[in-house]
Amino acid sequence: MKINSIKPAEAKKRMAEDKSIVLVDVRGSDEYATGHIPGSVLIPLDIIDVAAATRLPDKNATIFVYCRSGARSNMAAKILINLGYANIYNMGGIMSWPFEVVR
Repeated sequence: MKINSIKPAEAKKRMAEDKSIVLVDVRGSDEYATGHIPGSVLIPLDIIDVAAATRLPDKNATIFVYCRSGARSNMAAKILINLGYANIYNMGGIMSWPFEVVR
């Protein structure tokens, strides 16, 4: 299974051009509260398999996933692909996001 990757600069550009892109933070709620990318929705990795159906109803939507360093987002991308999502991109970790963060 090949997982699409996207670099922060390209992700930011695409999100500015396409407001329908869904940005998903798969860290824990405590991590999300310390800072997250604007517009992202929190769906922790440990519940993404059961929460995806209701929180991400469009399986054809373009979805960018991120975590702290990239490991959990890679796992989340695999889970979403296995659930039938067609346009998943692993953005890696917020540690490599050089742009605005909401605290």
